[in-house]
Amino acid sequence: MSVAVDRYALGPLQTNCYVVRASRGASEAVVIDPGGDAADLRLQLARSGAACVAILVTHGHFDHIGGVADLAEGTGAPVWMPEGERDRLERYPEFAPVGAPGRSYTPDHLVVGGETIEAAGLSFECVPIPGHSPAHVAFSVEGALFSGDLLFAGSVGRVDLPGADWDTLLDSVRRLADRFPPETVVYPGHGPQTTLGAELERNPFLAELRASS
Repeated sequence: MSVAVDRYALGPLQTNCYVVRASRGASEAVVIDPGGDAADLRLQLARSGAACVAILVTHGHFDHIGGVADLAEGTGAPVWMPEGERDRLERYPEFAPVGAPGRSYTPDHLVVGGETIEAAGLSFECVPIPGHSPAHVAFSVEGALFSGDLLFAGSVGRVDLPGADWDTLLDSVRRLADRFPPETVVYPGHGPQTTLGAELERNPFLAELRASS
């Protein structure tokens, strides 16, 4: 089984938001990291005939959560996000840049890693991947890994932000490499999709990891 994934670049930083369904014609969808433009996203969902039944958040940076409140209230879908970063959503104006779209919202469910989220006929495994942010998580389902801002095609997440740490980030990538096969498709928070194996083999930021393996 392979999931159907649609990508939308939303919000001021054109952050990747993913709409995930069990199949292309499925009537229920899970939305991952709605960074903004919730009205446009809801229109796209309606055009595809899919109802948003869950919202998953990889971490609390403003460009990944700017559309959460509007999407959740507009669809009634429950929100899952890391417990250690809930304040960034609940007190959104304190953390977001001035003028950034979005508003505060209280998540319905909190995760720390190790949970399984059942939604839209799919089972999403929640995987802790700190480094870019302290309580960052990824969501794994049917050979797809939604990595937020930990790992990109040819790059990795920033570690010059509060709560970020380079060694922790590398450890998280190492754990992903140990846990998932190289053909795992990585859907990152920015830029194009890639595979775990391709990044472990060629990503210039992971040379240290290759040298130690």
